[in-house]
Amino acid sequence: MGSGKSRVGRALAKRLGFRFIDSDAEIEKTAELSIAEIFAREGEAGFRKRERAALEALPTRRCVVALGGGAVASAENRLVLREKGRLVWLDARPETIVERIGAAAERPLLAGLDRGGRLAKLAELREARLAAYATAEIRIETDALGADEVCAAIVDALGAGAAP
Repeated sequence: MGSGKSRVGRALAKRLGFRFIDSDAEIEKTAELSIAEIFAREGEAGFRKRERAALEALPTRRCVVALGGGAVASAENRLVLREKGRLVWLDARPETIVERIGAAAERPLLAGLDRGGRLAKLAELREARLAAYATAEIRIETDALGADEVCAAIVDALGAGAAP
């Protein structure tokens, strides 16, 4: 969260002429509930089950997908994603993320935490997910980059004419 997935994903999709898909938005549409409501009613396990179904339903061509930050934590999800396309890790330090997301009231994993608590939780999540994130074919550090710069770095990393 806060790495720029949605903003960069939209810009990249537009640049490539592809469809943009936000996996969390797809989950909300299917569930007819917000992510926060899903977490409140079904817990993280219920959300992850819905997330897995959304990943399995993704197309395999001509789209850019913004995944939720925990989507790649599951080995099963990583297998599904490898079959679907190329994985790009937009990496940002917890301090950068806290600045980008502000109070994070709508972020279930950070709700109710003060700035120090958000920093600690983000560092904990990063550490827990680091091995999974490191399986991405492409890693872009986004701390000092704007969306257009990140988009350009992804296109460069993919290579001229390559499709994600």
